[in-house]
Amino acid sequence: MPPWTEFLRLSDSVLLAQCEVDRFRASGPGGQKRNKTASAVRLRHGPTVLVAEAVESRSQHENRARALRRLRLEIALNARAEIDEATALPEELAEALRAGKGRALSVGRRDVRYPAVIAALFDRIEAVGWQLSTAAEELGISISSLARFLESDPVVWRSAQERRQALGMTALRARG
Repeated sequence: MPPWTEFLRLSDSVLLAQCEVDRFRASGPGGQKRNKTASAVRLRHGPTVLVAEAVESRSQHENRARALRRLRLEIALNARAEIDEATALPEELAEALRAGKGRALSVGRRDVRYPAVIAALFDRIEAVGWQLSTAAEELGISISSLARFLESDPVVWRSAQERRQALGMTALRARG
């Protein structure tokens, strides 16, 4: 799979052009209108074969935007870039560290840089064999702040746990 850097820095329109877009009728709550309009959206990204969908809104436009945000996060979680200790931090991750004043990562989930920060962070953690203590030390932050950042997004937390489990490591403890 190509590295995340090839996709996350693309504009929405260019990334969307790489996708097969399915529109369909979503089931569930929402009244009669929900069952009459094909407002749900599923995106299949050709180069990475990743899929994201959104069904929450009765607006196809809103669902397409949500699906695109989810696709960016899927790419961030699954498309790794090979790095080593000498590799400089990508600008998105360096900026999130600066915003956290060297004590934590500071970037919100709605920030357009969020998927790139997650991808760069996962690359760093992957490079040290998913040892959070080593990754935190390299980033100059505490292990607990790194764990709290991962835990703040349930999708990211679940992905980190699954990766550790695949490597035969113990699960990360929730910091609460």
